[in-house]
Amino acid sequence: MRKHIPNLLTLSNLFCGCCAVVLLLYGQPVAAAWFTLGSFLFDYADGMVARALHVSCPMGRELDSLADVVSFGVVPGAMLYGLLATIFCASAPGFLAWVPEQSVATLPSICPVALPAFVLSMLAAYRLARFNLDTTPRNYFVGLSTPGCTVFVLGLTLAAHNNQFGIGSFLFAQPWVLYIIVGIFSYLMVSDIPMFGLKFRSMRWQENKMPLLFLGLSFAALFFLKGLGLSVVILFYILISIFSKNIILAAGKSSSN
Repeated sequence: MRKHIPNLLTLSNLFCGCCAVVLLLYGQPVAAAWFTLGSFLFDYADGMVARALHVSCPMGRELDSLADVVSFGVVPGAMLYGLLATIFCASAPGFLAWVPEQSVATLPSICPVALPAFVLSMLAAYRLARFNLDTTPRNYFVGLSTPGCTVFVLGLTLAAHNNQFGIGSFLFAQPWVLYIIVGIFSYLMVSDIPMFGLKFRSMRWQENKMPLLFLGLSFAALFFLKGLGLSVVILFYILISIFSKNIILAAGKSSSN
């Protein structure tokens, strides 16, 4: 039974992702955000528990990616779909709480012009499949991780929902920005850009300066920007990774030697 404990946590990640999708269909992005947080916690816990119990199996690896396809693939796609459907078709009520006629949530009809949002979900699935086949040992990510992409979309959705800093009004007037976001983040997930890992492998500053810098910026962004801070944090992460490409690759080579 012990070897199935991590699998139960992985399946709990999937359960939270399914709940988030349902809530998004009914235009409840804030409630969906809490279930998405649950997915993050279970996704982190399954690996941690597996290492603590010294259990590992191929099924666990496959289950992890299958759960992530929903929680970090379908969920962010549904968030972007909801925003686009609200703007173009008024068929996802509840996504923009500051718009009076959008305050009552009902099951939406399909909005064709919002369907490109799920390109993000398609590329997330491709990335996860590629990750399963990649056996090269690394201490960094190749391309943006699916949880990282989800954090960005979640922050943008919450900011639009509350019209924080006028983000909702801006997207309502310039919805083409959402299509650009779908394209950019779909590319980032399947790109070969090295992005630093966030695990602390020792107590030495030299090996952990990037994660520590990122955490410092993250706390500052969340304190001052609240929901939008989630998106800003991921932008920091992407920019730091791009400008530190050589450092990340050098650190990866030294850790594998």
